[in-house]
Amino acid sequence: MAKGTVKFFSIDRGFGFITPIGTGTDVFVHATALERAGLGPLREGQLVEYETEVSKKTGKMAVSTIKLA
Repeated sequence: MAKGTVKFFSIDRGFGFITPIGTGTDVFVHATALERAGLGPLREGQLVEYETEVSKKTGKMAVSTIKLA
């Protein structure tokens, strides 16, 4: 699993972004990924571990599984 820090998460909008540790571009995270993991809203600066997949809806990379690090 990759590690990163939460850059932004909006409870009202139901999504946010994670900045990978080391290298790479920010990764989109939707509230449904948090629900599947049994997590509540993320906080800015929080350390997480995650896996990504190509979103069937948008065709872009997004978090598929996530847990707190």
